[in-house]
Amino acid sequence: MNTTYSFQIYKSASLLPLEWNSLAANNIFLTREYLEVLENSCPVNMTCHFIGLFEEKKLIGIALTQFLFAEKLESFGERDKCLKTSVRNFALKNFASHVLFVGNNMLTGQNAFIFDKSIKESKAIKTLHKAINQLKKDLKESGKKVHITSIKDFTAKEIEPLQTEFKNNYTFSTQPNMIFEISKNWKTEQDYIDALSKKYRDQYKRARKKSEGIVKQQMSLSDIKQYEDVIYDLYFHVAKNAPFNTFFLARDHFSFFKEIMGDNFLLYGYFLEGKLIGFNTLIKNGEVMDTYFLGYDESIQREKMLYLNMLYDMIGYSIKKGFREIVFARTALEIKSSVGAKPVKMYGLITHSNSLINHNISRFFNYLEPKTEWQERNPFK
Repeated sequence: MNTTYSFQIYKSASLLPLEWNSLAANNIFLTREYLEVLENSCPVNMTCHFIGLFEEKKLIGIALTQFLFAEKLESFGERDKCLKTSVRNFALKNFASHVLFVGNNMLTGQNAFIFDKSIKESKAIKTLHKAINQLKKDLKESGKKVHITSIKDFTAKEIEPLQTEFKNNYTFSTQPNMIFEISKNWKTEQDYIDALSKKYRDQYKRARKKSEGIVKQQMSLSDIKQYEDVIYDLYFHVAKNAPFNTFFLARDHFSFFKEIMGDNFLLYGYFLEGKLIGFNTLIKNGEVMDTYFLGYDESIQREKMLYLNMLYDMIGYSIKKGFREIVFARTALEIKSSVGAKPVKMYGLITHSNSLINHNISRFFNYLEPKTEWQERNPFK
C-alpha cells in the first residue's frame, strides 16, 4: 500500500503535536522548549515556522525554518568598510533582503530536520519540499516575497539526498564548522594540556598568566537578568564588528534561554575588579557541547587574551563533564584551530526567486559571501 505523506506548518511552538519531542530526542535544537526560545526571543528581523510531516496521523518528521527580512536590520556588519562591502550591502538589501532558511542560521550543523528512522527518506524530503513551497506562498500572500531559499548545514554525505530532490538549487560551501574531538583518555584539563606540543603548552601558560585577576562565574537566571544590559552590550559590540551579519539577538535572549532551558544552557561571566568584562555561553546537546554567543570588552580582551582563555575554559569544562565533542562553529577559525579544533566542511543549497539571478547564483553567492583566509594549526604532539 502506497501511503502518502502530508505536512502541517505551525506558527507557534505551543501548537506543536504532543509527540514532537520524541523525534527531537537526539537534538536539543529541534525540541519544543528550544523552539519556544526561538519563537519568543528571536532576532527582530526573524520569524520562525515549524513543519510537521505525517504518515496518516503519525508524526514522522519535524523541521525548522527561519525567515529573515533585512529591512529591520541596522547593519550587515561594520568591520570591513570598503567599496566591495558597500556594493555587497546594496545587493543584499535589494536582491536578498528576504531569506528563508530551512535550518538554523544562529547555529552551525544539521539542525534543519529529523525524520523517523522507519520512513522512506526520499519521500519525506519530497514532502518537505512541498511544505517549503507552501510556506513561500503563505509568506508571499502576507506581503513578504522570499528572494532566497537556503537549506543548511550539512556534511558532504548528508547533503546528497537533498541534492537529488532540490535539483535547481546551487550547492555552496561556506566557512567550515570547527569541531573539537575529546579524547577518551582525557579525564581532566591537565590531560589535554599534556597532549599539547611545547609551543602550544607555552601558549596555554601565557594565556592563563595573562588572565590573572579575572574572576569567572557561572551565572544564574537572576544574575543574567541583573546584568542583562551589560551582557547585551558586550555581545552587540562583538556582533556588529563581525565582517558579516544577518541578524542581531533580542536583548532578553539570554535570560529567556536560561529560563526555558535551565541547566542545559550555561552562561559564564568574566569579571575584573567587580566589573563584567566578558561572557560566553554553552548548550548541552546530549554528548555534544555546543558553543553559542559570547561578548567581551575589546580593550581588555587583547590585554588579557580573554577569548583564548574562554576557549580553554570551554574545553576544560567539557572534558570534566564527559562530553564527546565541542562544536566551536564558524568564525575565528585559526585561533580555534590553535586549541585543537578541526575544520569540517559544511554544505548547503540555495536558490533565488529571480530566474536570471538563479541562473548566475554561483557568481552572485560567491560575491556576497565574505572570503576568509586562515592557516590550520595542529597543537598536539
